[in-house]
Amino acid sequence: MLRKLGHPLRPPGRAGATRRVSLAGPGAGWQTAPVMTDTQPYGTYEPTGLVAAITRRTNRIPAGSWYGRRLALFLRRIAISRLRGKPLDVTRYGARMRLHPYNNNCEKKVLFTPQFFDPEERALLQEKLPPDCVFLDIGANIGAYALCVAAFSSAAARIVAVEPQPDVFDRLTYNIAQNPFHTVKAVACAVADKAGELTLFIDPRNRGESSLRIVGTNEGARITVPAVTLLDLLRSEGLTRVDAVKLDVEGAEDLILEPFLREAPDALLPRLLLIENGTGQWQLDLPKHLEGFGYREIARSRLNLMFERPAVRAA
Repeated sequence: MLRKLGHPLRPPGRAGATRRVSLAGPGAGWQTAPVMTDTQPYGTYEPTGLVAAITRRTNRIPAGSWYGRRLALFLRRIAISRLRGKPLDVTRYGARMRLHPYNNNCEKKVLFTPQFFDPEERALLQEKLPPDCVFLDIGANIGAYALCVAAFSSAAARIVAVEPQPDVFDRLTYNIAQNPFHTVKAVACAVADKAGELTLFIDPRNRGESSLRIVGTNEGARITVPAVTLLDLLRSEGLTRVDAVKLDVEGAEDLILEPFLREAPDALLPRLLLIENGTGQWQLDLPKHLEGFGYREIARSRLNLMFERPAVRAA
């Protein structure tokens, strides 16, 4: 059964409560381990003192500055050491967020250098999406994309944020709950080529690089998570159109998109696709495959490819 949470949300449980998830390390048997859920009120961890000064300074570093990026990394290390494992409550991209800048590069970037976090992608979405957009954030992490889109969209928008990692999902739902958008739903599952249960390989150094495929040295844990196909997800949400999909699943983009493109009706094909560039991991030439369904590449960044499909006009 999938966990689905929409706004308004109340953070579950009490401060310090634990949930239990099945975890296994390499070569280990399945075991049960606690996952901490921090439910302190937003504002409890407001930046103060030196940490506040550092975040203000790193937030002002201009794009394209090599020296500035080096300085930001240096200052970031100082701030993280001063935090001693605590999160920070901040506003980013017009949304309130609680960020844990430790084993998640997404949270580090959004906290200390939000101007460097996928600026081309965010600008494209703001330019192309209608106010009542339908947006899917697959591999939502802590909700940076989903909340960014919610902040510039209208109350008629529908935003679905999908995240399979239980503890990261808790952070996502907490962040959604701190905002008044009422347009974001969080779904706790993986998206894959078939429905069922699958193994997710956790990257202990960067939770944003956890994957359905074994990547790197696979030093982290493995968790079993429910999975659905992209088409089933759209149908379960009752969607009749999709304006954009952001797909960041660490090399499994082809597994998700190939069956979806083959089976989905034309009306459900997203107008915009933002996908992480996994050329070295894909089992097919995904950009060429997308061309066969009317997509053209309109931009690329250091990490992502952006495709657009002309809207089909009703007769």
